[in-house]
Amino acid sequence: MLNYKGVIFDCDGILLDSMQMWMKADANFLIGIGLKPRPDLTEAIRPLSSLEAAEYLRIGYGIPKSTEQINDERNRTLEEYYFHETTLKAGIVPYLEELRKRGAKMCVATATDRRLVETALERCGILDYFVRIFTCGEEKTSKSSPDIYIRAAAFLGTEISETLVVEDALHAIKSAKKAGFPVAAVYDLSEDDHQEEIKGLCDYYLGKAGDGPAPYPCG
Repeated sequence: MLNYKGVIFDCDGILLDSMQMWMKADANFLIGIGLKPRPDLTEAIRPLSSLEAAEYLRIGYGIPKSTEQINDERNRTLEEYYFHETTLKAGIVPYLEELRKRGAKMCVATATDRRLVETALERCGILDYFVRIFTCGEEKTSKSSPDIYIRAAAFLGTEISETLVVEDALHAIKSAKKAGFPVAAVYDLSEDDHQEEIKGLCDYYLGKAGDGPAPYPCG
């Protein structure tokens, strides 16, 4: 898992221990504007980019605002968490440091908006490990497609076969594997129901350490 020329990291659930917040964020947003979330909300939103999620909420819940307005309001509800509260995933710093020592080029590919991600990674002290952050919103794609990984690898200047994608979400792992990337899957509670399928797809699997977050290998 350490011997790759390039590594593309997801952010939430991989770098930041933030997926538990995301599991209730959109429900809280809807409740805050007087709407009742449906039971399938989290599963429906999970594979979408930030703008796609805003569009889903606009149409699915009949919110009389533009997609851009909903996206901005949704992001504002997340600012306090990303700017002041979110913490790093356990074990990530030694892993990043080992990759840096080995000369690996690293970047981030995330569905979360840039301002939230950059602020959180800088506050947590790991922003400088990455040469670039790719966001689904800016790339006009989602992780249901491998496009963001392909563009990230092209930016890194590494072949797909020598570029590791580190992800926790089943739909993202499927996309990366479809494009031929080696994939390291990291356990997160938000994907607990999908772990057996994830294990069957990935090249490396970092599961639960007891009841805590998945450890990252180093050394």
